[in-house]
Amino acid sequence: MPDIRSYTYDVVVIGAGGAGLRAAIEASAQKAKVALVCKSLLGKAHTVMAEGGAAAALGNVFSEDNWRVHFRDTMRGGKMHNNWRMAQIHAQEAPDRIRELEAWGALFDRTPDGRINQRPFGGHTYSRLAHVGDRTGLEMIRVLQDKGVHSGLDVHMECTIVRLFAGGGRIAGALGYFRETGRFVLFRAPAIVLATGGIGKAWQITSNSWEYTGDGHALAYEAGAELIDMEFMQFHPTGMVWPPSVRGILVTEGVRGEGGVLRNSAGERFMFRYMPDMFKGDFAETEAESDAWVKGERKKNRRPPELLTRDVVAKAITKEIAEGRGSPHGGVFLDIASKQSPDYIKKKLPSMYHQFKELAQVDITKDPMEIGPTTHYVMGGVKVDAETQESTVPGLFAAGEVAGGMHGANRLGGNSLSDLVVFGRRAGLHAASKHGSPPAIPDAEIENAMREALEPFGRGGENPFAVQAALQAVMQRNAGIIRDKSGLEIALAELEKLKARAKTVGITGSREYNPGWHTAIDLRSLLVVSEATARAALERTESRGGHTRSDYPDSDERQAREQIVIKRDGSRMAVRREAQPPLPADLMALIKEGK
Repeated sequence: MPDIRSYTYDVVVIGAGGAGLRAAIEASAQKAKVALVCKSLLGKAHTVMAEGGAAAALGNVFSEDNWRVHFRDTMRGGKMHNNWRMAQIHAQEAPDRIRELEAWGALFDRTPDGRINQRPFGGHTYSRLAHVGDRTGLEMIRVLQDKGVHSGLDVHMECTIVRLFAGGGRIAGALGYFRETGRFVLFRAPAIVLATGGIGKAWQITSNSWEYTGDGHALAYEAGAELIDMEFMQFHPTGMVWPPSVRGILVTEGVRGEGGVLRNSAGERFMFRYMPDMFKGDFAETEAESDAWVKGERKKNRRPPELLTRDVVAKAITKEIAEGRGSPHGGVFLDIASKQSPDYIKKKLPSMYHQFKELAQVDITKDPMEIGPTTHYVMGGVKVDAETQESTVPGLFAAGEVAGGMHGANRLGGNSLSDLVVFGRRAGLHAASKHGSPPAIPDAEIENAMREALEPFGRGGENPFAVQAALQAVMQRNAGIIRDKSGLEIALAELEKLKARAKTVGITGSREYNPGWHTAIDLRSLLVVSEATARAALERTESRGGHTRSDYPDSDERQAREQIVIKRDGSRMAVRREAQPPLPADLMALIKEGK
C-alpha cells in the first residue's frame, strides 16, 4: 500500500501521560520492543494539570495512615461504587510507586526530618498527598519521561490513532496519521495499551486541554470493548471563571488543602451547611475548629468542610450560585489570603500565584479568587480486569483515566496521579506477556480506515469546528453537573442530528498540519463518548457522586453496586445493567470501622 509507513512492535502504548509512560517503561523492562505514541509532543501531557499531589499512605506526616484507611477513603469517596479490587490494589501499591519515583529522581517536598512531605486533600482522612509545590504532575512527567527515554522506547510524536484492528478475537494493531505531514502509519502489535486520558472536550467549560476528545474510549468501543460508568463525570469545584478566555482552567485543590476557604457574595463561609450524612462527625463544625486544624493542631481538631469530596463541594457551589449568592462573574470566592501569609502562599502554590497574576490580574496573596465548577475527570472508561488492566478484547489494555472502575462514582483528588503509576505499571507488565506475532490485518480493512479518515477532503460541507461547538453546547446544557430525563433525551436527539452533520463536514487545504482535518477526526470520538455519557446517565435513575439527577435526587442503594455497561451492537449503542461483585467481608468491615 502506498502512502503508509509500517512498524511491528511487541507492545504499542497510545498516550504519553503518566499512565502511558509508566506502562511503556514497565513493558520495556520486560524486554519487549515498545512504541510510545502521543497525540501531542512528548512532555505535553495532561498529567501536568494534576498539580496538588499523588495520594499514597506513606505515613510520613500521620503515622496512623495505612493502606486500609486509604482504601476506606477511596470507597467512601466513590460512593461505594468502585471496583473494590482496583481500590485495594491502588491503596496497597501506591506507596511503592511513589518511592520508586523518588528513586528515579522526583524532587518531592520534604518534611523537617527529610522524608517526602504530604498535604491534606478532599476526602482523605490524613495528609496523604506527596507533592512538589503545586506542580506535582509536571515533576512526575519529567521523571517518567527521562526514565522512558533511557529505557530505549521508540517515540512517535504528534500522531493521532484513528482505528484499532482485531483479528481472531484479539488485538492486531492500530492505524494513525502524523499530524505534521498527514501521512498514515500502521502499528502491528499483539498488545496495545490505551492511556489516552479523558473526554472533557465534549463540554464547553472544562479544565481539559485540546487532546482530551475521548479517543481511547471511542477506539476501544469501536474495537468491541465494553465501557462502564460513563455517567459519572467529575466537575472539579474550582476552575477559573474570569476572564472568559480562561474560564474552566483548573485551580488546584491544593489551595483548599493549604487552608483556602470558600465564601459566597455575602462573605459567608458556606460549606458548613452542606455536610452529607456519610461524612458527619469527620469534619469541623465551626470556623474556629477548622482554623485550628489548618494551623497544625490536627490531633484534636477535624479538617475543614472545604475538604469534602469534589462532588459535594461542586454541588454546594452550584447551589450557592443558583440561589443568587454567587460572585460577580458567576462563581464563588476562594480565599487563602486571609488564612496564610504571602510568603507561604508563594512557596506552596507558586503556579496558582502566577496563574492568577498573569491571566486574571489577581494577587492571591491579597485578594480572593473567583472560581466555579469545571468539567474535569471521567470516572467511566474501558472495562478492565483489576489484576491485569486487560479489556474484554484480548490484547487490549487500558490504564489511567481511560480505564473505568477504580474511582467509582467520584474520584478523590490525588488518587489520579497514583492511579497512573500503579495501573500503568500493571498494564505494561501484562501487555509485555502477550508474546508472538500479531494477527494479520487484511489490506482491505486498512484501506477502508484510511479512506474514511480522508473523506472530509472530498466534501464542501460544514466547518467541523461549528459541529464541535454545537456538540459542546448540547452536553453543557443537558449533561452537565445537574441532569434530568427531559434534558438527557434532548441531548440524545441532538446528538443524532450532530452525527448526520459530522458525516458531511468538509475541509480545505492539504493534509499537512490541517486543524480542520484534525477536528473532523476528533468529532468521531466526541460523538461516541457524548452518546455513551447521555445513555448511561439516562439509565441511572438515582443521584450518586458525579452523577446528579434532579428528577431522582436521592441515592438508591439497590443501584449502588450496579454498573451501566455500554457496548457496540452493530450500528447501535447497547446499554445494559450488570451487578458488581460484592465486597469481601473483611474489606466491608474496614469500611464500617470508619463510620
